[in-house]
Amino acid sequence: MSRPDLNLLVTLDVLLAEGSVAKAALRLKLSPSAMSRALARLREATGDPLLVRAGRGLVPTPRAMELSADVGRLVKEAEAVLRPAERLDLARLVRSFTLRNSDGFVENFGPALLARVAEEAPGVQLRFVPKPDKDSGPMREGTVDLETGVIGGSTGPEVRAQALFRDRFVGVVRAGHPLSEGKITAARFAAGRHILISRRGLDRGPVDDALELAGLTRKVTTVVGGFAEALALARGSDLISTMPERYTGTLREGLFSFALPVKLTPLTISLLWHPRLDADPAHRWLRGLVKEVCRLSSPPFHGSEKPTS
Repeated sequence: MSRPDLNLLVTLDVLLAEGSVAKAALRLKLSPSAMSRALARLREATGDPLLVRAGRGLVPTPRAMELSADVGRLVKEAEAVLRPAERLDLARLVRSFTLRNSDGFVENFGPALLARVAEEAPGVQLRFVPKPDKDSGPMREGTVDLETGVIGGSTGPEVRAQALFRDRFVGVVRAGHPLSEGKITAARFAAGRHILISRRGLDRGPVDDALELAGLTRKVTTVVGGFAEALALARGSDLISTMPERYTGTLREGLFSFALPVKLTPLTISLLWHPRLDADPAHRWLRGLVKEVCRLSSPPFHGSEKPTS
């Protein structure tokens, strides 16, 4: 069966409303002959005369009257679909957004973000889910609306990205740890027992590369998959952890943080989303809100500020 010409729905709607080929032609900016041809096609498609002559005018058949309500509704719905999006009314917006982040984001930025959302769009729900890897599949599939993190090799080439803030690595130990007093040299730092954070379970990281350049090695006692686990171990032992400063500010409360005595490349934490959401007004509003909250929520640095060697 051939696909029907959906343009005929608009023609039928106008014909039924005007009850005249000439008036319908004028309204649709067509010639009377073109409108007559369109009516002939409608009759062929529906198998019904639709409009029949009565004196000088046309009257609808029972079939046309039956179709009238549905045709009008369909045309209005189609026009609404093709119309540019209306101005976003945050006060009336009802929507749920899923954000995928590593541990630390919710603790540091979640309270301020939720407060702003509640103030501007009380009908919006934020759903935070863990980020076990950098695979862009969930964004591509539509199960994740926004993501934060460092762009990696497994990030989809089509993914949009906007920098949120720059971050640096810091060392973290329990309060009263030997490293919390005195000069923190690269040798003292390397001599301790360390926690390595690796979601992929690797036994080596950027800190090991930096120490190697200084002719030093460290002992990695344990490998964990996230910041919270590393900090829990550091809090209850003499183990040393290394992690991003701003991203883990709230998580590190009560611990001693210090600038590393070796140079590591700073991180750029970015906001990531799929391009199909680029023009979505509500999504654009949320992206702006996350960026603003991250800019304003800069946790203070506690501990030794200057790296020493």
